[in-house]
Amino acid sequence: MAQKKRKAQRSRKCCQRQDSDDSDKGEFRVKAAPQKDDGVHLPAFPTADAGSDSEAEPDTRELVRAQNKKKKKSGGFQSMGLSYPVYKGVMKKGYKVPTPIQRKVVPVILDGKDVVAMARTGSGKTACFLIPMFEKLKAHSAQTGVRGLILSPTRELALQTLKFTKELGKFTGLKTALILGGDRMEDQFAALHENPDIIIATPGRLMHVAIEMNLKLRSVEYVVFDEADRLFEMGFAEQLQEIISRLPETRQTLLFSATLPKMLLEFARAGLTEPVLIRLDVDTKLSDQLKLSFFNVRVEDKPAVLLHLLRCVVKPQEQTVIFVATKHHAEYLRELLDMQGIPCSHIYSSLDQTARKINLGLFLHGKVRALLVTDVAARGIDIPMLDNVINYNFPPKAKLFLHRVGRVARAGRSGTAYSFIAPDEIPYVYDLHLFLGRPLKLANAQNIETEADTDGVLGRVPQSLIDDEDALLITDRERSLELQNLHQVSENAYKQYIKSRPTPSPESIKRVKDANYNLLGVHPLFWSQLGGEEMQRLKFVDGIKSYKSKATIFEINSTSKTSASEVMRAKRNHDGKLIAKFQRLQEEKTSATVTSGISGLCCKQESDEENIEGVFSQVIGKRKMTDKDEAEGSKKRKGGASQDSNYYIPYRPKDFESERGLSIGGSSFEQAAAGAVMDLLGDHTEDLKKNKQVLKWDRKKKKFVGTGGQEDKKKIKTESGRLISSSYKKNLYEGWKKKYKIDDQDSEEEETNQRTAAGRRKGRGGRGSQRHSNSQSSGPQGKAKSELRSKQQILKMRKAQSKQNFLQKGGLKKMKTKTRHLAHQMKKSAFGRGKSNGFKKGKTRK
Repeated sequence: MAQKKRKAQRSRKCCQRQDSDDSDKGEFRVKAAPQKDDGVHLPAFPTADAGSDSEAEPDTRELVRAQNKKKKKSGGFQSMGLSYPVYKGVMKKGYKVPTPIQRKVVPVILDGKDVVAMARTGSGKTACFLIPMFEKLKAHSAQTGVRGLILSPTRELALQTLKFTKELGKFTGLKTALILGGDRMEDQFAALHENPDIIIATPGRLMHVAIEMNLKLRSVEYVVFDEADRLFEMGFAEQLQEIISRLPETRQTLLFSATLPKMLLEFARAGLTEPVLIRLDVDTKLSDQLKLSFFNVRVEDKPAVLLHLLRCVVKPQEQTVIFVATKHHAEYLRELLDMQGIPCSHIYSSLDQTARKINLGLFLHGKVRALLVTDVAARGIDIPMLDNVINYNFPPKAKLFLHRVGRVARAGRSGTAYSFIAPDEIPYVYDLHLFLGRPLKLANAQNIETEADTDGVLGRVPQSLIDDEDALLITDRERSLELQNLHQVSENAYKQYIKSRPTPSPESIKRVKDANYNLLGVHPLFWSQLGGEEMQRLKFVDGIKSYKSKATIFEINSTSKTSASEVMRAKRNHDGKLIAKFQRLQEEKTSATVTSGISGLCCKQESDEENIEGVFSQVIGKRKMTDKDEAEGSKKRKGGASQDSNYYIPYRPKDFESERGLSIGGSSFEQAAAGAVMDLLGDHTEDLKKNKQVLKWDRKKKKFVGTGGQEDKKKIKTESGRLISSSYKKNLYEGWKKKYKIDDQDSEEEETNQRTAAGRRKGRGGRGSQRHSNSQSSGPQGKAKSELRSKQQILKMRKAQSKQNFLQKGGLKKMKTKTRHLAHQMKKSAFGRGKSNGFKKGKTRK
């Protein structure tokens, strides 16, 4: 009985399953359970008959974002509401927790606002604009044109951004094109014809390509100015204006920089719509993990100190970037280090693009220990395993120092920056410390400091260490003629560099003159490398330097009862009070200059706070008030201030030091040189004849044209109305199209549009139809070409391909021979037929 019951139950279950399967094949109805109204209405999932999967995707994404935004306490990438492909790329890259700047910036960009983000180097600014860009562009579009544009000041930074974009957006399927100088323009034309979603470019080459191809860039939704302050100060104003004029007004614009000079504020006021300023690490411009060391050395001793650092201080497995003033220094030091057995490579701006890639790749893959660079690599370059930076020539601008040493101590890693300070570079060190708001530490000759106190100390290098390295360098120079020539060229280049660098502030020059650097002690970093006897000898020598006799020449070998000693004793008693008063005033004066300089710098970032709040709709990350600021504020509130702020006009603005540090080096000289004109005429008749021969006769003006023996540069007018050099339009794109027959691949829709437009214009009776059709057919203008081909277009391409194959196999020749053979056969047969007909007729007549 039990077995019969089990069989019956099984049969009932099978019937139920079959019924449910049958119901699935037909209509599927589900009664919705009653839900309580909590006041929260989430977007409902679309049903199967509501639309396709592509239409359902945005709704699910909004649902995920709405749910994730509730979990604000998590603070991770999950709370940003990222889609699965973007989130998977972030996790694959190895990011677990967003950095502070990413946590602040990414949600604001996802809301569609224009952003100016300011944070120190190495804080993760690149991911700040890439993650929202992937989220907004979502997937590759076959019909839309370029939707994202990233502008970089240098080629190396553009290459690094491209690599980062491919790694982070690996699962999104977005196409990226790289447009930078030094590469073939034909390859860049082909890259743009593949309909990329994102363009990463340098401004000069992008403007050149845009004018050649007549790119509209009207489909761009997302524009990023990476290292924006560097872009605006490198002479890219003309290129940026032309690029911005081609962009739509509805774009979202982002500016990322480590510093915020006033010229960026002016651009934000003019070119951005209600921007949000987000600034972090404003007070601490340098990373806490970065250690600074300053060495006071002579210019001729710098190569010896560099060799000693690379051999004895820097570990063999560590990577080091060495910043030099000119490319000639890079060539000289590369030859020198190679002869000393230290493998290195070099990068500078006039080096070929391929060589720059190879040299940087050697350093990144650990093939060489050191990389010699000029300031072309001071911006944005991310070398993950970099340990040390050496400033062989100290930078004349504080902002440049920040960007140089910002290559190390990135993303939580520690690093060290060594700086060689020549006597003429000491004022720039004071300028730097004024900009940072720190006091300069001088090494004391009497106190032996430990290595833990080496951060930010200025000291000298022991002469014995320099002499040991100099002996090796002298033998190398005597042995190599090429090294002697490179050394001479680098010295001449340094003389020109000194003339062109900006002058330090007068306050710093005055402080250097007041200080006595002859009593400067040995840097604490070298104490561990010196033996006990050497240290005693150095202390003895320093003691001799600082020795000052208490007795005068009149008191030598004289007793207390002699007249000379009595006179000097009376004189000392008489002038003792005046001497003490003078020394006290000198100490107060030096301390006042130091404190005033630093206090002036403490408020440099809050400079022009009212102006900043007038430009930006929202400011996130304002400067924290220090105890000193609160004390000054309370003093002003109580009325204890010596000056009335309503009537007192200060001699200089609050942000004088910071703006001077952020300004462009030598701008006054550049402006004066740009406005200077000098016309030289020959003194002799022969020179005057030569000058006349250069001038050209203009038929319309009926006179010679040209000034100073130089032809006027030809200009062309762009669509924005600006006049630019004619070298930007060389018709390279038209030649490339003819070479690869790009016009044959135009879509049929465009052809029909051209015909209809031409017909309309013909009906109106004008020659403009031909002009319009020519403009329509010239490459990717306006809307981008569709990658999807129609049925007629595919048939057309197949016919063209079969025709081409037929011609390549010699089909035309075969066809000609075949037609000749047929003609000959027909002629022969016709002749035979006529002969036979004539014979028959003759026979019948007979």
